[in-house]
Amino acid sequence: MQVAVVKYNAGNIFSVMNALKRIGVDACLTDDASMLQSADRVIFPGQGEASGAMAYLREHRLDKVICSLQQPVLGICIGQQLMCRHSEEGDVDCLGIFEAEVKRFSPTLHEDKVPCMGWNAIHHTSSPLMEGVEGKYVYFVHSFYVPLCQETIAISDYILPYSAALHKDNFYATQFHPEKSGGIGERIIKNFLEL
Repeated sequence: MQVAVVKYNAGNIFSVMNALKRIGVDACLTDDASMLQSADRVIFPGQGEASGAMAYLREHRLDKVICSLQQPVLGICIGQQLMCRHSEEGDVDCLGIFEAEVKRFSPTLHEDKVPCMGWNAIHHTSSPLMEGVEGKYVYFVHSFYVPLCQETIAISDYILPYSAALHKDNFYATQFHPEKSGGIGERIIKNFLEL
């Protein structure tokens, strides 16, 4: 199986490459359209800032490439947020794969810290991507979130309930980092590869 990881101006990409290597997958890191289109699976990971990331994707025409992919695609962290219609982070229009709008967490209590950072449980899971992970803890680092919507396939709670994962057609996404979530994260990555 050929797995491609989207190369762009985002952090944390090598954590994903290393996680794939740990489960025996030798993925290629690329921004080449033909390689992304011919891969069996595509992973769109990253940490960063939405408006800068979208500017880079548009400049390199990766926005059109990602939206045109037909095989299973997995967005991770900012990858999930960029797959939405719009983000409050930099007030930027994103890829529009999911109709949701990305919002900034608004703390309501003194103990509500932003960013949300650490291990939180996921619940109300659905979709084969989430097979076997109901109620398990995964690792999050984010200041922005996707509200609950029609494409939500997992929920987590921090300040309010929000989308921990999304699915529409061949596009899947997680707000959390499966590559940093130990055995549960590996299970989710394997689920994705087996879709």
